Amino acid sequence: MTDQPPAVRHRNRTAKSDPTEWHGHRIVTEDDLGAVFDPEADEAARVRIARRRRLRHRIVIGFLVFVLLLGVLFGVAVLRGWIVLSTPSSAPTASTECPAGPFTYQPPDTVTVNVFNTTPTQGLATQVSDALAERGFQRGTVGNSTVNREGMTAIITSGPSGEAAAFTLQQQIPGTQYVQDARADASVDVVLGSGYTALVPVDKVSTAATGPMSCPWQSETPSPPAAG
Repeated sequence: MTDQPPAVRHRNRTAKSDPTEWHGHRIVTEDDLGAVFDPEADEAARVRIARRRRLRHRIVIGFLVFVLLLGVLFGVAVLRGWIVLSTPSSAPTASTECPAGPFTYQPPDTVTVNVFNTTPTQGLATQVSDALAERGFQRGTVGNSTVNREGMTAIITSGPSGEAAAFTLQQQIPGTQYVQDARADASVDVVLGSGYTALVPVDKVSTAATGPMSCPWQSETPSPPAAG
């Protein structure tokens, strides 16, 4: 006879018949280890990680190649003249004589206008170029310039063949100063200064005007371009 209760004796008999238990403790078997350390599952995880790494590497390399090709194409386009980069224009040299005229107002669609900004206001040249284009003028170069002359409204510049076109532009912007250079074409430059506020309203433009050019610099030499 034993003093153990029937339930304890039954548990002992069950443990003796179960090879995975020893004195009430669970024995870790090969199947248990296989479930935890499955070599096939571990290999599949490594394959997935390797694929993700390869994919990231391909994306990065592809992006770098794309940026490189874009830079090469941009350089070729600049060299061949497909893309023109605007560069700051220096101040025009004043002519010794002011064209006497008389000049007549020209059709805007026959006048090509280059607009340059000398002020700190970003986008002013583009704004004025757009406004002139809305009035029918042909859009030319748009960019920046440096002119050391405080308070000027705008400088209108052309060659001898563009005098009438420059006169026409002077009717669009009040208080402008004309300077002639040696260009061969009839294009006109508008160099905006800190005194510029707005174009003359469309209904105020004197399209029937005739007369001489406005040349406040006729008796003086403009200041040289600002350094920078």
